[in-house]
Amino acid sequence: MDSPMCLVKNADGELCVEPEAMDYLMGLKQKVVVVSVVGLYRTGKSYLMNKLAQKRSGFALGATIQSKTKGIWMWCVPHPEKTDHTLVLLDTEGLGDVEKGDSKNDAWIFSLAILLSSTLVYNSRGTIDNDAVEKLQYVNELTEMIKVKSSTVDEEEGEGSQFAQFFPNFVWTVRDFTLQLEIDGRVITPDQYLENSLQLKKGYGKKMNDYNLPRECIRNFFPSRKCFVFPSPTTPDNMHRLDSMDEAELSGSFREVSDTFCRFIFQESRMKTVIGGHTLTGEMLGHLVTTYVETIAKGNVPCLENAVMAMAKIENQAAVDEGLAVYQKGMEDVKALFPVDINQLSENHLRSETQATKAFMKRSFKDDNGEFLKALVEAISNHTADLFKQNKDASEKKCKALLENLSAQMDQGMKEGTYATPGGYELYCNHHDNIVAQYRAEPNKGVRAEEVLEQFLKDKSAESSSILQADKKLTEKEKQIQAEKKKTAELEQEKAAFREQQAEMKRRIENNRISQEKYLKEMKEKMEEERKQQQQEFNRTLERRMQEQKDLLEKGHKEKADLMRQEIEEIKRNNQLERDASTQNQKALLDECNTLKCSKAKQDDSCTLL
Repeated sequence: MDSPMCLVKNADGELCVEPEAMDYLMGLKQKVVVVSVVGLYRTGKSYLMNKLAQKRSGFALGATIQSKTKGIWMWCVPHPEKTDHTLVLLDTEGLGDVEKGDSKNDAWIFSLAILLSSTLVYNSRGTIDNDAVEKLQYVNELTEMIKVKSSTVDEEEGEGSQFAQFFPNFVWTVRDFTLQLEIDGRVITPDQYLENSLQLKKGYGKKMNDYNLPRECIRNFFPSRKCFVFPSPTTPDNMHRLDSMDEAELSGSFREVSDTFCRFIFQESRMKTVIGGHTLTGEMLGHLVTTYVETIAKGNVPCLENAVMAMAKIENQAAVDEGLAVYQKGMEDVKALFPVDINQLSENHLRSETQATKAFMKRSFKDDNGEFLKALVEAISNHTADLFKQNKDASEKKCKALLENLSAQMDQGMKEGTYATPGGYELYCNHHDNIVAQYRAEPNKGVRAEEVLEQFLKDKSAESSSILQADKKLTEKEKQIQAEKKKTAELEQEKAAFREQQAEMKRRIENNRISQEKYLKEMKEKMEEERKQQQQEFNRTLERRMQEQKDLLEKGHKEKADLMRQEIEEIKRNNQLERDASTQNQKALLDECNTLKCSKAKQDDSCTLL
């Protein structure tokens, strides 16, 4: 993407998705790292985004008191350090713009930035004082603006733990910072400065509650926090031309912090994930954007679980389509060779089926009841049946044409009465046997070679019998011997055709057995992968909450630390319940697949016996 484009348009307080940006995002198949920047208007957010894009210009900076960015603008660039990943930069319109006069609109922009990003950068000016924290008022409203689950028995669902599990990393950037980073004469880091600013005060009452609430929200919702303090980049007189200034003209300390900030974002910002730990591609992110914006436009509260389920349904159907396309493409080469023998067709089928399943598994997620894997299996099965029929038809067509060509001279002899003479039967048999020998010598006849030959011999049976009976050179006993010989040959050919059919059926049964085992194996591996992702997600959340509890204890907030401990226990219980439910669902699905496999095997065995 050469330059940013508007992703979410904000027209008079109404949010809508811009089709051009959405088309670009939907065409992006790489995994994405999404970095959003939010903050008060005219605080230099766009400069940070341009810096992350490693461009001097792109997002509009502006040099007046008016906000330049409206809605949410997107810039997709190759990730500087993660191969085959895209860095998606989202620049949001300034919060608190006096021209809007609608704090609800600001809250929705802020909520969208959180929902879409893997790292949220909050940009402010001056210092992190009480005024700066209070201006981050939208954090207090998040429980009203976002739902994690569509339904829950827990009335306190949004009070931190569930949000913390799915929210982005939080980076506070303080611009034009002029103070010394010291506390009681001790030099501190920017991170310590942030944590000190978020310390809770002991006591009760409205004033104390108003002071602690935004800090508690930030601590609860964003357990992973980082801070950067930027000195002024240049003199006040030059600020209006910041976007046109060379890097060398900016202050050295400002450039140093900017470079450190960018390195941190590039190295520490994780891929965008959703509930279950699933990583997103640009296309999947596009589905989320559409779902969230449409939900907000309808006056409803965005729900992470609903959005992920809607996205999973779309992606899983796309995974079915992609898997089938991979199978069809894999079978094109052998299809061009029809007719082929059953082994060649089966080997190509199994190889293409394996590739198709891998493509499906790579893209699908949350296919908890195996609905979409079953759909892929059925689609491949239908296409396979059609291919086997096409191969049979091609074999039949080739074999019939071959026999027609080989028997043309004998048919002409029949018309001319060549065999209607004494000794004509012997001559007929010689021609007949020569046709069969030449037919058998012809390679690559396919799967109906014996069956077509059987039908050919049956069709010629009456003709052969007529010539035999009319041949005056042969005695009645000789005619009887020849008739028995012909009958034996026809019976042997009938057995050969049956063996041919049985061989095909057995190979197809073997194909089904291999396919079933492969599907079960792939499904188990997919389930295990998703279980690991969920556990990693849980471990990150648990580790952060335990660190938060430790910090509260060290600062003397025993009551809040006890509440945090209870919350941690609740997180553990909920995680165990979810794991048990997931394990039960997986076992039920695998049992169902095993039952179907056994049923299919019995059915196939019955067919073989027939």
